[in-house]
Amino acid sequence: MLVKVYGAAVFGIEATTIAVEVNIDTGIGYHLVGLPDNAVRESSYRISAALKNNGYKLPGKKIIINMAPADIRKEGAAYDLTLAVGILAASNQIKSETISSYMMMGELSLDGSLQPIRGALPIALKAKEDGFQYLILPKENAKEAAIVSDLEILGARNILEVIQHFNGQHKIAPTLVDTTAEFYKNIDFPEFDFSDVKGQESIKRCMEIAAAGGHNIILIGPPGSGKTMLAKRLPSILPPMTLEEALETTKIHSVVGNTKNEGLRYQRPFRSPHHTISNVALVGGVQYPRPGEISLSHNGVLFLDELPEFKRDVLEVLRQPLEDREITISRAKFTVRYPCSFMLVASMNPSPSGFFNDPNSPRTSSPQEMQRYLSKISGPLLDRIDLHIEVTPVPFEKLSEEKKGASSATIRSRVTAARALQSARFKNFENVHYNAQMNVKQLREFCKLSNESKMLLKTAMEKLNLSARAYDRILKVSRTIAELATIADISSDHIAEAIQYRSLDREGWLG
Repeated sequence: MLVKVYGAAVFGIEATTIAVEVNIDTGIGYHLVGLPDNAVRESSYRISAALKNNGYKLPGKKIIINMAPADIRKEGAAYDLTLAVGILAASNQIKSETISSYMMMGELSLDGSLQPIRGALPIALKAKEDGFQYLILPKENAKEAAIVSDLEILGARNILEVIQHFNGQHKIAPTLVDTTAEFYKNIDFPEFDFSDVKGQESIKRCMEIAAAGGHNIILIGPPGSGKTMLAKRLPSILPPMTLEEALETTKIHSVVGNTKNEGLRYQRPFRSPHHTISNVALVGGVQYPRPGEISLSHNGVLFLDELPEFKRDVLEVLRQPLEDREITISRAKFTVRYPCSFMLVASMNPSPSGFFNDPNSPRTSSPQEMQRYLSKISGPLLDRIDLHIEVTPVPFEKLSEEKKGASSATIRSRVTAARALQSARFKNFENVHYNAQMNVKQLREFCKLSNESKMLLKTAMEKLNLSARAYDRILKVSRTIAELATIADISSDHIAEAIQYRSLDREGWLG
């Protein structure tokens, strides 16, 4: 008997429907074709044990299984449930009248229990797109998949529940989630708050500008000056994610298995990889493509602490994603694209000793040591960082003050208001939501300067020897500063403030 059941292959952050054709005929053997990897081939052992331990069995006949389309590689143990149900239906151990309206995925344990899988949300989206009525998944993945409307998500604990469901003995209750209500009910913010930061008013101002315009920022200061503490608080002043952003973020994290027993991700991601990270781990890839740290930071913050300690080739792979906000990974057998619209927050010491230009420290670095240290960060990478800000140690008087600074909620309200202005301005532009995403054409349209502002910027360009990309960054930052002040036109004061946030462009850094 021939039966067709359906599963899905996740490739990148998208899913493709896989038709599993099971034919049982006279003879003996188990033949699985359609480009399966070793984990899929081993499924026969898991299926056999799971069925036997639940009172069912593999038929002692010739079983031929084709997984179509055959040119897509099938990998992982998540096809166990699809294959098992196909075999049971083809051997008349379960009823198959309605089986074509189901998509199903799940990894089987030897006792028949279902283990959670990766990519439940992309699979659910594909099931809805292709017109399936039901999706059967392990119980731990049901809440995540139930984000998708107009699709019944059936979360099963073991294969026996699935068999009883198809045979009409005990129907699996669908998992229901009111996505919009859940989203607005669960919006929250990180526990770190800017009110805990003593002093550092100029740094807080710079970070507010960065958050308002989605600008990349680098903090330069000696050890103990508070760079990491400030960076960890940046997500607390970012606007809450929109429902669309939350769905997009959850989809990426679903592919790497970061969403088990969860629904939507409500907080913006904050990723802080160690400086020993490889370029593959940063951008994604490996034998079977997976998102890297930059994609896991999508709609959030990627924090690179002690930037010069990262390998130069690792830092260089950031250049294209920072510009395009998308990473393309090309290998001999595949090409995938991952979104990676993130804010880069980096920190570094001003010198190898960490105390460059500090009159209170005897530790200094020679010009040669400084040159070697700073050469680890290329000019093109620095050009893609909009804001360079020096962080100085907080004096004792400020540290001992009882008075607290502005809270994250207060700063966030100003940031959100500025982002709202940008959203209104860019509503007719695709993939542009805030100032840092503007292209050259939009810069010319929305960042017009007076003659006074042009002369000021020209002088800065000549004295600091700034690149054309740095020029664009200054315009974008100026636009954000004007919006925080709720002023329509960019003035020379806004340009002057944006220019002072280009510390690393100054020659003084080389002693």
